[in-house]
Amino acid sequence: MSPAAKVSEFHRQGNDWFCKTGLSSDITVVVDDVKFHLHKFPLVSKCGKLARMYEDSKSTDKKSLWTTVLEEFPGGADTFLIAARFCYGARVDFTSKNLVSIHSAAEYLEMSNEYGEDNLISQVETFLHKHVLRNWKECILALQSSNPVLKTAEKLQTLPKLMNAVSTMVCTDPSLFGWPMMMYGTLQSPGGSILWNGINTGARMRTSGSDWWYEDLTYLSVDLFKRLIKTMETKGIRAESLAGAMMYYARKYLPGLGRWQSGTGASGKRERRAVNFSLAPASLSSSMSPVDQITLLETILSLLPEKRGRSFCKFLLGLLRVAFILGVDGNCVKKLERRIGMQLELATLENLLILNYSDSETLYNVDCVERMIRHFVSSSSQLPDFSPPSLDPGMSPSSSAPLRKVARLVDSYMAEVASDVNLKPDKMRSLAVALPESSRPLYDGLYRAFDIYLKEHPWLSDKDKEQLCNIMDYQRLSIDACAHASHNDRLPLRVVLQVLFFEQMHLRTALAGGLNVANNETAHALTIPGRTTGQEIVQRDGWVTVVRQNRVLKVDMQKMRSRVGELEEEFQSIKQEIKKRVSKSSSSLSSPRLVKMGCKFLLPRASDAKNDTVQSSMSSTPRSAAPDHTLPRSSRHSKHRKSFSFFG
Repeated sequence: MSPAAKVSEFHRQGNDWFCKTGLSSDITVVVDDVKFHLHKFPLVSKCGKLARMYEDSKSTDKKSLWTTVLEEFPGGADTFLIAARFCYGARVDFTSKNLVSIHSAAEYLEMSNEYGEDNLISQVETFLHKHVLRNWKECILALQSSNPVLKTAEKLQTLPKLMNAVSTMVCTDPSLFGWPMMMYGTLQSPGGSILWNGINTGARMRTSGSDWWYEDLTYLSVDLFKRLIKTMETKGIRAESLAGAMMYYARKYLPGLGRWQSGTGASGKRERRAVNFSLAPASLSSSMSPVDQITLLETILSLLPEKRGRSFCKFLLGLLRVAFILGVDGNCVKKLERRIGMQLELATLENLLILNYSDSETLYNVDCVERMIRHFVSSSSQLPDFSPPSLDPGMSPSSSAPLRKVARLVDSYMAEVASDVNLKPDKMRSLAVALPESSRPLYDGLYRAFDIYLKEHPWLSDKDKEQLCNIMDYQRLSIDACAHASHNDRLPLRVVLQVLFFEQMHLRTALAGGLNVANNETAHALTIPGRTTGQEIVQRDGWVTVVRQNRVLKVDMQKMRSRVGELEEEFQSIKQEIKKRVSKSSSSLSSPRLVKMGCKFLLPRASDAKNDTVQSSMSSTPRSAAPDHTLPRSSRHSKHRKSFSFFG
């Protein structure tokens, strides 16, 4: 009777395994420094590799005791012990956790049906198709347990089959086939009711969202996750679903990102319960090493689709912040900056404020934001949106004027970083000129940023202040901004003169426009064709309304005239002060001529202004939108004049 036919029992003594069959051992197999004292016949009859090695050794080694070493055996000594028990006729208990390891070991030992009917490879494949590929939980556990034998299993068809099965189940609603829902941890009947110990409880399963599988994929290693995502891409799974899975995975293991939290809707309110995995790989613990975190970040970046979205842009900015913290390669940072820059109009100020983690003196990483702005300006093509926009519920299908959105964002960013005392004027200028002039219909936001910067940097020279302020187009300042700038002690005197000139232009334009509008409305109201009595009453009521509005406009016109006169008087006072200062200074040769020319050509004389005002008032009335208040007169002779904040 062969040793395999007898009841065999394996036991361990130190670092050696023995099989009690009543016969002495005639073969020793060494796996990872563990010795197995076994018998030739059971092993050679089931394992093609050992049979071939034994035949080769008989011609060279005549010893009765044969010893062989199995290098790089998949699964190690524990998996070989399972294969050895199978050779001795013991029953193997297959589970989803040991399936891939046993399959790899069987392929290594060549345990096919050629060396015995219903051999180990055949039994593994039968268990795989009947009990694993049709069950989501078993597939995830099988993939999770394949990490130790990943190199060997890659050559087999086990991993592709598992990944194809997972991808197919992701594409399909699990409730249609009665698969266990991961968030509940309980089985359901074919009718959709929850089962408890096989008894129908009558409770209905809640509808699953499209992201029900995100949490389970986070238990896979980075390499397996990457392979699975690529398999899902070939299956045609939507890009937004894959991006959501990658964002969820990254937020679980990268510092600072946090866990993905869904927005509004059913998916945001649903409680998430993953499979109760008893096997958690050490490489995916919450304390992932910095090297593994860098690998994960680079892997996620290589997998993310080339698309745009609000939540997606926010996630990319989070990845960029983590990249600076971890000190990743410069190429990775450049890729992130380029992708963010191509959708910069979707970013928010809060996410754009990235702290400076290098040795730079500035608080925020201004250079990074400037590079992203230049990527936005130089990008010729626009990235496609996620469709349908499930990642961004508030995302509009068409984005209007992205250049102006970025300009407002940059102005707000400059106002936020302007309070940094270590920020140089050159950096502020670089940020301001990074966008073309056409991006700003109004320069109020840029003026606010410069005003904050000058307030926090009072030691700047007049030259630096003028170079900074010359970036602004004073014609594009609103009337309120001009009024604030004309009383701003922090601005250079030459800048204030230009602002005063354009403020007068704004007021004169507003005055003329208001008079023309009121005149047109009056002429239209006087044109009353022959109508019925009821229509005439309506026209008379409209005429009364127009007369009342005209009176209000006249009052506003008088106030505006008063304001223009005050500006002219203030300008004359400033001009006299400049002449006094110029006469006392002998070093400046060009300043008197510049100021004189500026006074002569930029600003009209007081008498001309008054004549123009009188002529304008004779033909029309001002518009009702003119300011109804008069700003306090400010004298430039006072060195301690109070400065107020228009944007406060």
